[in-house]
Amino acid sequence: MTVRVGVVTFPGSLDDRDAMRAVRLAGAEPVALWHGEHDLKGVDAIVLPGGFSYGDYLRAGAIAARSPIMAEVIDAANGGMPVLGICNGFQILVEAHLLPGGLIRNDHGDFIRRDQKLRVESTDSAWTNGFTAGQEIVIPLKNGEGGYIADDATLDRLEGEGLVAFRYVDVNPNGSLRDIAGLRNERGNVVGLMPHPEHAVEAGFGPDTDLAMRSGTDGLTFFTSVLKQSVLN
Repeated sequence: MTVRVGVVTFPGSLDDRDAMRAVRLAGAEPVALWHGEHDLKGVDAIVLPGGFSYGDYLRAGAIAARSPIMAEVIDAANGGMPVLGICNGFQILVEAHLLPGGLIRNDHGDFIRRDQKLRVESTDSAWTNGFTAGQEIVIPLKNGEGGYIADDATLDRLEGEGLVAFRYVDVNPNGSLRDIAGLRNERGNVVGLMPHPEHAVEAGFGPDTDLAMRSGTDGLTFFTSVLKQSVLN
């Protein structure tokens, strides 16, 4: 069985080709999806990639969340299909109300680009089942509006229900409340995070790290996780 993973391109997407390459390296078949269509082409999972959809006008991800294809993505996600939102894709998931809270301008006001250490907080999802709880990984981060916010009741619920998927370690790069770098939904099929796993999928081309001698390939586990999940289902 060949697992087919769709990658949606919006006007202003920058990392759709990188996401498709990551899907291919993981052993699945990448499928290009266009924001203006209603056709998911029979894919088994979906990636909303990073970039600056619609120039981040209004709010980052707000216009893209209302693109024609998002009606199909929302229905698919609510039906259990795995959906991963990376950076701008995370912003789109929040704007589409598939994940709670919001993402605002970095607290220092600057665009940030760094190799970021994360701690895996939840392995109970389609995109994180290949990790171990508490595992520390290094994933590239690049954003200007990556500060995660939510009210205290929502934050307490996320913590209490184990829905924080990733947390920043050592440095909080953007002011995200409670160091939250990524979330999952209750069902575990939808995951969003600000760092870019698609940029850490091949030895020698990802961040330099001596963590378990992985040589910058921590991001590949996101894509092999969903491959495993789809085969099992």
